[in-house]
Amino acid sequence: MTRFTEISSTRRVFMMQVATAATATLAVSQASAQAMLDEKDPQAVGLAYKADATKVDKAKNPKYAAGNNCANCALFQAKAGAAAGGCPLFGAKQVSAKGWCSAWAKKA
Repeated sequence: MTRFTEISSTRRVFMMQVATAATATLAVSQASAQAMLDEKDPQAVGLAYKADATKVDKAKNPKYAAGNNCANCALFQAKAGAAAGGCPLFGAKQVSAKGWCSAWAKKA
């Protein structure tokens, strides 16, 4: 094998390894971004998060009003009609569009 062939082969292997690593990194980041928030998560407990707003205890959460949910909250980050989306209060975890927490703020 000539020196040129050896260099080309090494470069080709390197480029395939870079492409594989980039794909794996993207897959891991998408999987973690799609993790749903658990109601037992300490942050969720602290903000009285419920995945189903109809199950909010109104006695413990006087700020709750019927019809308030994550989908119509100013903090909810998803397209209209999405079943779940991001919320800056809960990091990379997604919240249910039908959920509610004590930080709910009316969408403008």
